[in-house]
Amino acid sequence: MKILSGPKIKEADAFTILHEPISSIDLMERASSAFFSKFSELYFAPCKVSVFCGPGNNGGDGLAIARMLHLAKYDVSVYFLDIGGNFSDDFLINQQRMKELAPDRILYLNDITQFPIVAKGEIIIDSLFGTGFSRTIDGLVAQVINGINDSENFIVSVDIPSGLFTDVQNENESRIIKATHTITFQLPKLSFFFCSNSSYTGEWHVLDIGLNKEYIDKAETRNFYIDQKLAQSILKPRQRCDHKGTYGHALTWAGSYGKIGAAQLCARACLNAGAGLTTAYIPSIGYSIFQTALPEIMVLTDANKDVLTQVPDVSKYNAIGIGPGIDKDVKTAQALSELLARAKDIPVVIDADALNIISENKNLLKSLPKHSILTPHPKEFERLTGPAKTDWERQEMASKFAQECNCVLVLKGAYTTVNLPNGKTYFNATGNPGMAKGGSGDALTGIITGLLAQKYSTEEAAILGVYIHGLAGDFAAKKKSSWSMTASDLIENLGEAFQTIDQ
Repeated sequence: MKILSGPKIKEADAFTILHEPISSIDLMERASSAFFSKFSELYFAPCKVSVFCGPGNNGGDGLAIARMLHLAKYDVSVYFLDIGGNFSDDFLINQQRMKELAPDRILYLNDITQFPIVAKGEIIIDSLFGTGFSRTIDGLVAQVINGINDSENFIVSVDIPSGLFTDVQNENESRIIKATHTITFQLPKLSFFFCSNSSYTGEWHVLDIGLNKEYIDKAETRNFYIDQKLAQSILKPRQRCDHKGTYGHALTWAGSYGKIGAAQLCARACLNAGAGLTTAYIPSIGYSIFQTALPEIMVLTDANKDVLTQVPDVSKYNAIGIGPGIDKDVKTAQALSELLARAKDIPVVIDADALNIISENKNLLKSLPKHSILTPHPKEFERLTGPAKTDWERQEMASKFAQECNCVLVLKGAYTTVNLPNGKTYFNATGNPGMAKGGSGDALTGIITGLLAQKYSTEEAAILGVYIHGLAGDFAAKKKSSWSMTASDLIENLGEAFQTIDQ
């Protein structure tokens, strides 16, 4: 799914109006009807609803929604923010429709002293401003937004929380609605994917309102959303006569004294992600543990008992996962340099302490194999590139890093991003806070390595890998809760994640 800019979303509206064809007021009606349907799933009639409208098309949506709610027996009041200026034509049409239906339900806010007393349990719908809004809020508008936020009621924003910019970071101290839910139209907005905005968007939902697919397919963007449809398009079907050689041989180079568990999680996730064969290369202290706990995985051991100091013959492997739990011993750093040199034509996933070693030896960036996937969390990424002032800046740095180093960079977080060398970025929205535990990253390294072994391209393995990783985590959280789930629970639910996508 594409993530389009505010201006391109406006163009999609205009293209749809021209080529469907459909009038702009009827398109607004269609969007408002979709919002009404979703709203009525979240909050049942007859509850009390206050709709705050601005003078533009977002306010027109709010008026149409208010009319539909009124007809559905919700107790609706509409508060129009009278700040002067031009009214959109569709706003005026829906204002007249609401006046004819329920004139006593429309109230005007000319001064903050007219701000209503919002009762406990009342639902607020925010339709003050939409995706075209891009200025600093002050005066009466700021006071109204403060009043809405201070009410501590459930707030549902139409398309985007009022005051939140669509494509760029808001300035500090911006006045922005803090929605409980954001019900957005057709495509998610770029600003939804940054944690600095999560307190404004709340839980967001994307509704298809039938914007022209021809326009959307042709519209240029460098930002995309990983959804189930995209994951399904990547996942390769398995044929009856396939054999273990069909699905490749993966090597995991991981573990050290006290961190053999990281190596186990990585290797286990690799096997459960579908690799035909998985070999774990570990310090010799972990041999008995591996052979006992993971009988399906072959084991090679380093001459050193506690850390990795050597590199096996890598020529027979289709993919290599590098880094979980290896620590930063100087001999391990030397071995890592040798491994990168030997794997120059083999797809690799580089994670954890391997990234930390590279951050202390930046010359190793020049030795990255041409099919490399790096999977840092924000702190590991900062060690590679330096600190970022904001999550927006960090994301721009991640995209630039992938292009300059000609690698795929997976920046882990609440909305993990897959940054490609061609400048495109894919935002993932599966996953949950229960995955914020040790071992989750090791599992991701294993999953992506397993996919690479099956001949997925680096781009496909990264995109599908982060989606499956998060989806398995979501299934684990449903069963164990986000408090109690572990990385092992995530791996145990990979099968259900694959089945869901395959269906």
